[in-house]
Amino acid sequence: MEGRMLMLVVLGSLISQAWTSSQTRQKHSELHTMHPWRKHLSGRVKRDWIIPPIRVLENSKQIPEDLVQIKSDKIFTGEVIYKLEGPGVDQEPKNFFEIDDQTGIIRCKRPLDREKHRSFTLKAFALSPSGERLENPTTIEIMVLDQNDNRPAFTKKQFEGSVPEFSIPGTSVMSVVANDADDPMTENAMLSYSILAQESIPANAVTKTMFGINNETGAIYTRDVGLDREVVKSFKLKLQVADMGGMGLTSEGVAVIHVSDINNHAPQFSPVKYNMLAVENRQDVEVGRVNVTDRDDRGTGNWEVKYSIYNDPHRSFSISTDPATNQGILTVVKALDFEAQHEHTLILTVENFNPLSNKAPNLPVSSATVMVTVVNENEAPNFKEDPIQIVVPESVAPGTLLKTNIAYDPDNSELRYEISRDPEQWLDIDAVTGDIRVKRTFNMRSPHVKNSMYTAAVKVTDAGGVSTTATLAITLKETNDFAPELYPQSGTVCKDARKKHSGLILTATDQDLAPHTAPFIFELLEDMSHNWTVIEINGTHARLQPLVDLETGEYAVTVLVSDSGSPVLSSIAQVNVTVCICDSFGDCKSEAGAIFGSTVGINFIALLIIMACIAFLLLLLLLAVAITSCGRRHHIKKKAGLLVGDSEDDIRDNVLNYDEQGGGEEDENAFNIDMLWNPHDAPSTPGSYCPVPRGKQPLRKDAPHNLPSPIYPRRPPADPTDIEDYINDGLEAADNDPNVPPYDTALIYDFEGEGSLAGSLSSIASGSSDGDQDYDYLNDWGPRFQKLANLYDPR
Repeated sequence: MEGRMLMLVVLGSLISQAWTSSQTRQKHSELHTMHPWRKHLSGRVKRDWIIPPIRVLENSKQIPEDLVQIKSDKIFTGEVIYKLEGPGVDQEPKNFFEIDDQTGIIRCKRPLDREKHRSFTLKAFALSPSGERLENPTTIEIMVLDQNDNRPAFTKKQFEGSVPEFSIPGTSVMSVVANDADDPMTENAMLSYSILAQESIPANAVTKTMFGINNETGAIYTRDVGLDREVVKSFKLKLQVADMGGMGLTSEGVAVIHVSDINNHAPQFSPVKYNMLAVENRQDVEVGRVNVTDRDDRGTGNWEVKYSIYNDPHRSFSISTDPATNQGILTVVKALDFEAQHEHTLILTVENFNPLSNKAPNLPVSSATVMVTVVNENEAPNFKEDPIQIVVPESVAPGTLLKTNIAYDPDNSELRYEISRDPEQWLDIDAVTGDIRVKRTFNMRSPHVKNSMYTAAVKVTDAGGVSTTATLAITLKETNDFAPELYPQSGTVCKDARKKHSGLILTATDQDLAPHTAPFIFELLEDMSHNWTVIEINGTHARLQPLVDLETGEYAVTVLVSDSGSPVLSSIAQVNVTVCICDSFGDCKSEAGAIFGSTVGINFIALLIIMACIAFLLLLLLLAVAITSCGRRHHIKKKAGLLVGDSEDDIRDNVLNYDEQGGGEEDENAFNIDMLWNPHDAPSTPGSYCPVPRGKQPLRKDAPHNLPSPIYPRRPPADPTDIEDYINDGLEAADNDPNVPPYDTALIYDFEGEGSLAGSLSSIASGSSDGDQDYDYLNDWGPRFQKLANLYDPR
């Protein structure tokens, strides 16, 4: 930059802004040269030249047009190339400006439009032929000057406003607005408003000028008096707007001004007297209508009216407004009575919903007189009360008078009465007088009695056939009709009840309802009070308890029970009490049952007894086994019967009773003691054997268990030949023993091996005589049976 300057030549007339709107643009014959980059000294500080904007008039006809020439002092040292960049050149909008790269002249290529582009900011460059930048770029500002090339225009095709009638002059009505696209800072956009013409609706209703307009702001206002909505409804104004302060381009518009209504007319009745008819005993029915007039705007609050009624002390009438016609609708809201009053004179007034304007005439409020004549008709009879309330005891006697004088007829005609609904047929009514009486006795337990109330219906009809029905609500009062009944009348009491403060719980039932039931009072007769007492538990239960220790047995105790009714009713009942011994659970048992068990299960004492019995039986079993295995040998006498020894103890004493093995084919073997046996395992004493049962035997289900077993025959008969009877007796006892396993129950024994030389004991025919049997086979049974063989040797 130092020492390097660029000369800028600008048209003299463009810099001085010498154009006017009445002059044409003159061609400039020369360009002035300036150096925009050249510095000048002011003291020690170097400052740039301030380059003023280049001003170009829009819509120029001289195209292309030279605007400015730039030069650099590099021209004295070498060739310089000039370039121009920015909006209007190589950026949007393009192709408006160009520069001669050799001379540095900037030209405008196309006409400019200020309304689209108000200015352009460009960058100018000085380059060497090789493209090296010789100077820093400088900014060139081009401003587009405005011309009055746009007409002003109203923002709406038609403006609408309103003004109240009878407005004073100077009242603001509305404002109109127009726009101009020219430069607002120049006279080209300086607008001026005016009214060209005025037209009234209806036409020619008003001829004088009623409105004015502010030429600068466009505000329309009233200029004169006489705006009456009943005369003129609206005005149509023809407007004009011009730029250049009213001297330039113009446009036209329309404004419609409506004259709005004020409440300057009070409503008036037309006519002011009315005669109407109203049928008696009817309500919420229309009687008639009244008419009013109002000159204000229809459908507005200035036209709508509201009515008032005077001289109606019983408030039997009301009046409303029909919104479509403004008529007053007179209605009966409380039934009229011809017999009480034949005519009603009403005074009606009317006024608007909106208050009257101070410009309205000062007139009194309009009023009208309405004469309402009541029309007589045959009225239905009336009950004096509905429902008819009756309160009576349930035990009231038939024929009792319940109610009289229950209805009347407004027309004083003869009435006929009847019971229209009586599901239990308990009531009767006199057809002429209407007296209601009891026909049959009431019953509180009837399904038609709900919450102590019985409901029926009565119908009354006048001479004209008009009838009315009313409800009979009969409240039945409970009476004490039933004596209480004692329950239970039998039971058991433990022998020690006195000590444990227990006894038989007594209660009572009563068919009556409260308050004639509980609390009950339980008492004993005097002859029973020595040994027994009754202790109250609550209002419904008591405990019968002995006073002394009584023996077990049956006792009859007479108890008196009373209710709380009025009068008090009582009953006497005999309670059969069984005094017995009780178990630990308080259950009454027999003496044996109390000791050995209970119906619920085996108690602790019974369990101890059973365990002791089992131990005792096991001890007996072990003792029998020891005697059988270790007893001395028995010598069987010859010719004295089978298996009869010479010992004092018969061998039959050693037969042990075992459980059955069940029914079927194996029963015979069981009863014949057909057991598996191994001679090698036999006891040392010849002629004895030891069958050993194994496993837990199941209990019989065909007979109760844990009962005492029958007595088995333990001593043999005196005659050895009676051994069969002895065995049969034992079998019969075993069959009737409930503690042995049932039939078809397998008994498990130890396996004693196979291949025994001895046969089954069942082959021994105990019923045969010595002469009929062959005992030689005993010699083949081994040394253990040699003794037996010697006893039966035929030699």
